[in-house]
Amino acid sequence: MSLLEIQNLQVAFDASKVVDDISFSIAAGEKFALVGESGSGKTVTALSILRLNPDAAYAGKILFEGQDILQRTETAMRSVRGKDVAMIFQEPMTALNPLFTIGNQIAEVLMLHEGLSARAAALRAIELLAKTGIPEPQRRALSYPHQLSGGQRQRAMIAMALACKPKLLIADEPTTALDVTIQVQIVELLNQLQREENMAVLMITHDLNLVRHFADRVGVMEKGRLVEVGATQALFAHPQEAYTQKLLASQPHQLVSTVSDATPLLLQAEHVRCTFEIKKGWFKSTPFVAVDDVHVQLRRGETLGIVGESGSGKSTLGMALLRLSSARVSGSIAFDGQPVSTMSRDALRPLRARMQIVFQDPYASLSPRRTIEQIVGEGLALHQPQLDAAGIRKAVVDGLQEVGLPSDILHRYPHEFSGGQRQRIAIARVLVLKPDLILLDEPTSALDVSVQQQVLLLLAELQRKYGMAYIFISHDLAVIRAMAHRVVVMKDGKVVESGMSDAVFAHPAEAYTQRLLAASVYALKDDAAAVRG
Repeated sequence: MSLLEIQNLQVAFDASKVVDDISFSIAAGEKFALVGESGSGKTVTALSILRLNPDAAYAGKILFEGQDILQRTETAMRSVRGKDVAMIFQEPMTALNPLFTIGNQIAEVLMLHEGLSARAAALRAIELLAKTGIPEPQRRALSYPHQLSGGQRQRAMIAMALACKPKLLIADEPTTALDVTIQVQIVELLNQLQREENMAVLMITHDLNLVRHFADRVGVMEKGRLVEVGATQALFAHPQEAYTQKLLASQPHQLVSTVSDATPLLLQAEHVRCTFEIKKGWFKSTPFVAVDDVHVQLRRGETLGIVGESGSGKSTLGMALLRLSSARVSGSIAFDGQPVSTMSRDALRPLRARMQIVFQDPYASLSPRRTIEQIVGEGLALHQPQLDAAGIRKAVVDGLQEVGLPSDILHRYPHEFSGGQRQRIAIARVLVLKPDLILLDEPTSALDVSVQQQVLLLLAELQRKYGMAYIFISHDLAVIRAMAHRVVVMKDGKVVESGMSDAVFAHPAEAYTQRLLAASVYALKDDAAAVRG
């Protein structure tokens, strides 16, 4: 008998059916993955197992150890949640209570489900943190969520989920927002704990390379329906459904063409140093060097990739190169031969239209109170005051069409669009100014694999068409390999290695670069195979 068996499950909110007649099973000790794009119903399906979808109407059956979850009372469900079935949520900062220490939150689970005393639960919480590999577990147990790094918070979530030795662990996008090296650590940890505890794991993700190296079986969801289920290696080798084939074909592959060494330099920076003042009490502060003695060159029509883990200084460097950093910046930065590092704000203003930025999160970077026409046309109104309302509207419509969006969206608002569409709007906002340089700060990290590929193809096409230069910041090495002519590898604010992308990826000279590549080697191998194909 299967540990979990879902039969003809339907989930609806009001009159909208978001999960439609899906069936699959998970055996004890099996690792099963549900993949698909945002809105496909993956997370709703997972939350249904614990009946955590508020105001949802259910049909079908969810059998856990032969008993139908959908027929249990709410009181009976409380004994299932966290004890027999535990869940790791996608964003630990929202799942963890900011007002309680990590140790207290783990101990609460043990006291509720295992009946342990407060002291015994606190000691067990420390043991669980140690088991998940958190350094100094006794000290970290006394820390609050905001005092931990992203990887440490995710480990704390895993410790909490494992507190009662669940038979089924649901992991909802557990590595999405993490650096590649931390992703590998989390996946290896889940593999190790799954073997030790012999628990079943349901992994919810859109990361196909993660699925390939973790799951025994995989189910593919599209628009609320389960379109294909099979053994992982067989499904990846011979996908039967068109949608699965499209997902697998969406892995990043080489998109850039060669830029001649004779092409003029657009950006040149030397000895760039960025320092922040960290407050120590009311009247004291200490300097923190975020970027130290960095040299950068960028030619017209070229893409420079900047890679490294969180805290390496990637974004700080990018913002400093565009004179947008709040840090104290020293060194020389020249844009198109003009010394922007020594320019006043007024002198720099005419150059702003030629240096633009696309941020990581289109949810946060687009004003929810402004229409698409106002958002895309804002830069035109500021930098091209000679244009009248009709001229601005024409430029906005042309910009939207360039990124594949129709002109009838002018009066709509950002919340009415998907993540990929919002990122296209953000690109249109800078494209209408026809800049020479665009800083792209993790522009695809929050996107599904197929939407990511669409955005990368769009950026490559626009670069070929207009000869724009890109500074592409990312911790996704497969994306950098697809988009960058040259690459800079950063660690602790310093450049540890730089060179042509193909050379750095094929023959990394530094141990840190080798470690980064080793952490994502499966993605790069898959990418190389796609290019050869």
